[in-house]
Amino acid sequence: MTSTTTTTPGTEAGPSGTSGPGSPPTATLSKAAFWVILTLVLLADALDMIDSTVTNIAAPTIVADIGGGEPLIKWLGSAYALAMGVLLVIGGRLGDKYGQRRLFLIGMTGFTLASAVCGLSPDPALLVVARVLQGAFGALLIPQGMSIMTRNFSREQLGKAFGLFGPLLGISSVGGPILAGFLIDADIANLSWRPIFLINLILGTVGVLAAARLLPRDTGDRSVTVDARGSALLAATMFGLMLGLIEGSSEGWNALAVGSLAAGLVFLVLFARRQRTAAEPLIKPSLLKNKGFTSALVLGLFFFAATSGLIYVISLFLQQGLGAAPADAALGLLPLTLGIIAAAFATMGGLTKKLGRGVVTLGLLLTLAGGGWLLGLVVGQGTGLSLWELAPAVFLTGLGMGCCFGTVFEFALGDVTAEEAGSASGSLTAIQQLANGIGSALVTTVYFHAGAPAHAMTVALIVVLAVTVLCLPILRLLPHRAPEEQHGH
Repeated sequence: MTSTTTTTPGTEAGPSGTSGPGSPPTATLSKAAFWVILTLVLLADALDMIDSTVTNIAAPTIVADIGGGEPLIKWLGSAYALAMGVLLVIGGRLGDKYGQRRLFLIGMTGFTLASAVCGLSPDPALLVVARVLQGAFGALLIPQGMSIMTRNFSREQLGKAFGLFGPLLGISSVGGPILAGFLIDADIANLSWRPIFLINLILGTVGVLAAARLLPRDTGDRSVTVDARGSALLAATMFGLMLGLIEGSSEGWNALAVGSLAAGLVFLVLFARRQRTAAEPLIKPSLLKNKGFTSALVLGLFFFAATSGLIYVISLFLQQGLGAAPADAALGLLPLTLGIIAAAFATMGGLTKKLGRGVVTLGLLLTLAGGGWLLGLVVGQGTGLSLWELAPAVFLTGLGMGCCFGTVFEFALGDVTAEEAGSASGSLTAIQQLANGIGSALVTTVYFHAGAPAHAMTVALIVVLAVTVLCLPILRLLPHRAPEEQHGH
């Protein structure tokens, strides 16, 4: 495999991998170049996370305007998640072959145009198709950001960058619904819900122009083979699993839901066999032999499933149990966001270097403590709780999440080579999407089948806490220290 060459403001051009076998460069980017690249990557991720949740609040207004009923409410979010989950790993490999900068520009441009179609859609069918296109172009866009950072940032800069993903996740988790509520209430130019998508025209255009001018150029590696059969099997796997989770969580575990999950598992077995026999497997075998990467991947699957389920069940309980309006429920999640931000900045400030993998242990324990506190409050007071009484426990839970969000990625990608970057980042993001689907489906099923809101919240919290506990044994497989400390950067 040939080496990819990158040029970045603030460093000399040269082959990636000069500081080891494909590892990040020893030369540190200038501060300006670092922040330019990181801002563009964070913008892309923010667009994705906001657009994945923005229809949660807007769906009733959209249906009231253009029709479509319950099927449209269901597929507004599901169509986006399905397309994204199916194509993420393939998008990462395409970046390896044709260059991350090129795929970033294609993805951002397509995402922006698809957003315009969403905002201008006159009927439900076109809106769902446009949401599929948003997810598909997002799958081309999102994996490139982590690959670009892995290729161009030093170990120290990578740690700082991953630390900022925590606050971003926290803000975006409640930012989408809050933004949707504000824009719908504002009724800009009598456009009702449409500005929630049309605002991407401004953000996306700025992102495309900035990326075209400022992102480091890379030629890609045309010797990379994107395994067509493996890609089809992985796409079928993700489609079956995601469709089954979406259908099961919204319509009950009917024949379609169970059949889709079963088909997804069959395709997963076939994909695993293809991984062993293909000359150029879609996911590089060296990645799966990397204990730090694989253990972080499994840990991420459990942890993101638990936390996405927890966020969802809190939101459900605030609205159905405590009678909070959607806007009030979003504000009720604000302590969670503040906790995530506080912990994420603490990890950036040296906590990870001081504690090593202990920072992930701390995060899991804080998440368990916050969730246990919530459980005690619900068992003791039921639906008589106020948002203020819940706030300290929700904040503590956010602290736990913030300790883990960025650091799990840091441990996973820290020892990944530049040649593995696209495959690795696509795999991680795909796992996060799948985990979000699993968490939401599991909690929805438990919550809606457990009876009254207080009892449903109690049972759902026990399930979430049990999944979080499963993360603890996996910690022993992570490296003791962050990769930048191992390599001396």
